[in-house]
Amino acid sequence: MPLVNVVVTLIVVGVILWLINTYIPMQATIKKILNIVVVIVVVLWLLYGFGIINNSGDIHLPVVK
Repeated sequence: MPLVNVVVTLIVVGVILWLINTYIPMQATIKKILNIVVVIVVVLWLLYGFGIINNSGDIHLPVVK
């Protein structure tokens, strides 16, 4: 996964989340849940994208030599 794609995607997700939090009125608890869900999804996407987690759920840490 190219680093430029990762950075652009993180910026787009951040701006969309900021727009939702700023301009859509909702309760604070719902806003917190939305933020937590978005953060978890982004972290999982990054782990899958960099190959640390695969589709079967196995965790592969890079070997440092």
